[in-house]
Amino acid sequence: MLYTTWWDKVHRMKNKNMLKFITFFILFYFNHIGAAMAYEEPTYRLLKTTKVYEIRYYEDRLAVQTLQVSGEDGAFRRLFRYISGENKTASKIAMTVPVLKSDDGSGLTMHFFLPKSYSKLNTPIPKADNVKLVTVKGGHYAVIKYSGKSTNKRNKKYANVLEKALLKDGLSINGSPIQAIYSGPFTPFFLRRNETMYRVDWE
Repeated sequence: MLYTTWWDKVHRMKNKNMLKFITFFILFYFNHIGAAMAYEEPTYRLLKTTKVYEIRYYEDRLAVQTLQVSGEDGAFRRLFRYISGENKTASKIAMTVPVLKSDDGSGLTMHFFLPKSYSKLNTPIPKADNVKLVTVKGGHYAVIKYSGKSTNKRNKKYANVLEKALLKDGLSINGSPIQAIYSGPFTPFFLRRNETMYRVDWE
């Protein structure tokens, strides 16, 4: 009986310590890691919200783009090297979110948006031939949000959900689905933020 009581006390102490650790981790994440991951995002005007999606209006946005015929790690590395200084002025450029991925059938296209302080006049020219500056055309976009891992399989799943909802509501879709990734690979999966969007006709 004495042994059981002692063991129960030890077990309760372990549970309390575990709870303290989890609480500390959550507070540390939001106070330190979360703040560090507060990257600049493109602004938009919210026009409509449904149970499935949002309709947003974006202005034209300056971005750096590359094409990856197979896989996607190479595309990310090329764009990251550009903002890390692999450009004609050796300038380091702040990371922004989201990272966009899309595939129109000719291969994976990836975009990094440039910070708002950059324009066509002051943006460094890429050194690599397979990296170029582009303007992502503004317009109306239907967006579905989800958490968890940003896999191609999950992107297709939510693209199908979004497409069905848009067609049901009588909206015309223009182009392929676009995957928007906001969270880094070390972000816990339950805190990750992802979106899939279609450009749509909206009046």
